[in-house]
Amino acid sequence: MFRKIALAGAVAILVTGCASVPMESKEVSDQAKRFAPPAPGKAGLYIYRSAGLGAALKKDILVDGKCIGESAPNVFFYEEVAGDQEHTIATESEFSPNEIKLAVTSGIHYFINQYIKMGAFVGGANLEVVKEADGKAAIQSLEMAKKGNCGG
Repeated sequence: MFRKIALAGAVAILVTGCASVPMESKEVSDQAKRFAPPAPGKAGLYIYRSAGLGAALKKDILVDGKCIGESAPNVFFYEEVAGDQEHTIATESEFSPNEIKLAVTSGIHYFINQYIKMGAFVGGANLEVVKEADGKAAIQSLEMAKKGNCGG
């Protein structure tokens, strides 16, 4: 009985409420949505999270160990990284970070979807690289979060 109540409470937390994070201005967000080419020698990373499970959860995102920010539903981040090398993109999850390694090419934008998945106790997060057209379409309905604010 206690297990059922605890499970129901955990599920309720994951699917209700709405986390919020510091946001960029509409102008900055709209500028990023124009998908201008990255600076010479750089590649662009659009890392985003749409609405869905875990609306009350905020999850840190890191690139090469550097805090990019704390995500919430319906936000994205844009980060330029050195081109023509491999980078590690990570997100906090239930028990340990989940990460992907991504070899990037200078002058190209990459789109990474962060999504929440149900776990044993709370929602875990994971990352997936998505096609450019899918990523651009998703970004259009999101707003840009301020970088550099990780929760822990």
